[in-house]
Amino acid sequence: MKLVIRIGGSVVASPLNPKLIREYADLLTKLKSEGHELVVVVGGGKAARLYVQAAKELDLPEKEQDLVAIFVTRLVAWLLARKLGEKTCEKIPETIEDAEKCLKRNRIVVMGGLKPGMTTDTVAALLAQKLKADMLIKATNQDGIYTMDPKKHPEAKLLENIKFEDLDKIFEKAEHEAGIHQILDSEATKILKKTKMKTVVLNGYNPKNILKAVKGEKIGTIIQ
Repeated sequence: MKLVIRIGGSVVASPLNPKLIREYADLLTKLKSEGHELVVVVGGGKAARLYVQAAKELDLPEKEQDLVAIFVTRLVAWLLARKLGEKTCEKIPETIEDAEKCLKRNRIVVMGGLKPGMTTDTVAALLAQKLKADMLIKATNQDGIYTMDPKKHPEAKLLENIKFEDLDKIFEKAEHEAGIHQILDSEATKILKKTKMKTVVLNGYNPKNILKAVKGEKIGTIIQ
């Protein structure tokens, strides 16, 4: 299978978690050994938002606020890539074309953000579309997609299955802003609705959950 895996910064970088990064390296090595083609997009988490806030307080324009967040995502991606060693390409891809070239070399693609105005969710969705992936997996800090924020509403219920046309009813942020933080951003949602890409949102604190999703087991929220 050709897989695009989006690892949330909320999982591996809030705070930075070397142990979990190591576990993801082991997971990706296992998936690669089973013959899967892998593209991994990593977020920047609290670290990225910290730098975005600093940029705001320095009165830097939104484009530069985005750029500093992108630098952080690439740094987190670099740590994972270096742990994987020769299984990845020498440099962190900075364009979709770079990612394609890396994948064609039979390497695991590990990358962060691409350009201002585009979240790592959108990067993952665009890559899934461009590469005609079989599945997009989003590893986040929740068990899946809920009817409302479970941290604020104890009565929130996990949605095990969602149709693409129902996504807009759940996600509230309609426009991009630097450091945006929610399960899936609006632009990524638009791409998924257009491509009908099978997407699984699951708890990323246990990397083995991704194995379950790949095997077709019931885990998290399935969007299709």
